[in-house]
Amino acid sequence: MTNQISPTQRSPVQGWFAVAAAVALVLGALWIAGAATGRLAALFLLGAGLGFALYHAAFGFTGAWRALFATGRSGAVRAQMGMLAVAVAIFFPLLDAGSLFGQPVRGFVFPAGWEVALGAFLFGIGMQIGGGCASGTLYTTGGGDTRTAITLLFFIVGMTLGAWDAERWATLPALPPISLPASLGLWPALALNLTIFAAVALALAARERRLTGGVEPLFRRAGANLLTGPWALAWAGLALALLNAVTLVLAGRPWGITQAFATWGARAGETLGLADPVFWSYWEDPTRIDLLHRPLVQDATHLMNLGLVLGAFLAAALAGRFAPRLRIGLRPLAAAILGGLMLGYGARMAFGCNISAFFSGVASGSLHGWVWIAAALPGNWLGIRLRPLFALDGPRGR
Repeated sequence: MTNQISPTQRSPVQGWFAVAAAVALVLGALWIAGAATGRLAALFLLGAGLGFALYHAAFGFTGAWRALFATGRSGAVRAQMGMLAVAVAIFFPLLDAGSLFGQPVRGFVFPAGWEVALGAFLFGIGMQIGGGCASGTLYTTGGGDTRTAITLLFFIVGMTLGAWDAERWATLPALPPISLPASLGLWPALALNLTIFAAVALALAARERRLTGGVEPLFRRAGANLLTGPWALAWAGLALALLNAVTLVLAGRPWGITQAFATWGARAGETLGLADPVFWSYWEDPTRIDLLHRPLVQDATHLMNLGLVLGAFLAAALAGRFAPRLRIGLRPLAAAILGGLMLGYGARMAFGCNISAFFSGVASGSLHGWVWIAAALPGNWLGIRLRPLFALDGPRGR
């Protein structure tokens, strides 16, 4: 995916799309501030900032890992290492302090075991045949990608099915929640993480040079423009790390996405008379039960997801690229459906997706974030090899 376009491709219609997106964001924020709180309105706009950054950098985890496996190009993955380095440098001291300006903060630290590994492996396959991850399906849907919108729909279905079936996997062997800063100490854990990120980035750059004869730049990009894109990968990674840190401060916990999908699906099933989710073991968790009953305007994850879609819509319109296409082949359509189901079911098993389990999990110092990526990468490798069965194209194809 690239955001570069010629001036002739921009049309007045795109300008009106941009105005509509901006108005929706402003009115949405004002309504949320009145119906809930100013803090939640700020989180809604923060989600928009995340969507804007993701779209303008084409900063998808799916395409990044596909390019790495298929061609050796590593720019986006090296940018992820920089993103994680900035995130842990901010998160670890904040989480160690326990609060900032009187606001308690906590990380995502969950058990690391077979359920996480199996879920992440399934999620990795779904990423490649579905054409996106959790953040990717949201921002590309906001950008007008019709096939990814179908993936997103079935992602929600898969997440809901996973919540309904959660009890099946609850007894698999797992380590208790392990925080590396708590186990090793703040500074040793931070040094270990930064060393790993640097080693991975250097190794990938050396591999890319050997395979392609060059190394993809991180700090520059042809035709770069703040409003219309594309953004340099390094600056996009920095923006995501900083915005996640702001999320930690405002929400009291890191950026997450998929919990809202389970809420949406369960509420829809209950409204349609298809399910009674209040009796599912998944919702018996005291941190979740109120999500089925309180107004969605009070759910930060829900609001940030909506903001992310609108932020990507605004970015696509400013770039002159919002142009949904309704024609989808049968095999790509099947891939979107199957990939979405695998993404949702896998995300439920793995305590989240590439954002909440990997990005926010590693930034929180949780061992389960490392287990997630160790299992998701082989899943991606397999998913790439399944793509031709669904008439999906090369490393950057959808």
